[in-house]
Amino acid sequence: MFVITGATGQLGSRIVDQLLARVPATALGVSVRDVDKATHLAERGVRVRRGDFTDPATLEHAFAGADRVLIVSAAIRGGDAVTANRAAVDAARAAGAARILYTSHQAASRDSLFPAQVTHAATEEHLAATGVPFTALRNGFYAGALGFVIGDALTTGRLVAPADGPVSWTAHDDLAEAAAIALTGQGVLDGVTPALTAGEALDLTDVAGILTDLTGRTVTRLVLDDDEWRAAAVARGMPGAAADFTLGMYRAARRGEFAVTDPTLEALLGRRPAPARSVLETFVAAASPTGPQPARRA
Repeated sequence: MFVITGATGQLGSRIVDQLLARVPATALGVSVRDVDKATHLAERGVRVRRGDFTDPATLEHAFAGADRVLIVSAAIRGGDAVTANRAAVDAARAAGAARILYTSHQAASRDSLFPAQVTHAATEEHLAATGVPFTALRNGFYAGALGFVIGDALTTGRLVAPADGPVSWTAHDDLAEAAAIALTGQGVLDGVTPALTAGEALDLTDVAGILTDLTGRTVTRLVLDDDEWRAAAVARGMPGAAADFTLGMYRAARRGEFAVTDPTLEALLGRRPAPARSVLETFVAAASPTGPQPARRA
């Protein structure tokens, strides 16, 4: 049996959809914190059980009978995230899983300026130490995060953020398909993978240019000092800890941590991964009843 955690989240739900196109529903189990949110899966024949990384006792039942477990990293900030991820890894090992897969990140490193990457690195180390065959999926930076990054640029024409650097924005759908391939295949990806990324890295000036092209309205990239950006974010209601966490992303980007691109994802999918532009098109379409409007050219 394949067991997937976080099966109602942005990435996990897509992975489940990909798996249901590949294996019978009866071969699939999901571990979710709220089983009521997974009734649609139970109705299709998927085994649904409650599992909470912060309550390890629940994971024994959720992972029982699993041959392969895919752990979607905990949506927790700080040291508790490592504790939670380790609990899931240990539960998968205790359940007798023949392979454990984990959704890591392309920039996982103990010295990353983005705290999430330190968490991923620590989890990878723990996973490798279990002695169980494993796959750490080093996913490219989720392109869905661009919705937060561009903020109100589509209405104001100003993309305001701290100084940044190139990021290989990668679509959730492509990474979900890659995870399903790795989960169901034999010897497809082993150990820590290369960076699973789209084929280009864009900074926010590039993003502003794409938004300009899609909307026909000039979107200008404006850079704020880190402290100025943090103060403005907190004034808008963002908790200070969340603002500091987000600043870590920008600092890591301008150090080049997310600038890596790699052909592995394209080879795995057998096609080119979706570019960031396609994700931005969905944001533009959602913001405008008429959808993306290409810039007029003389």
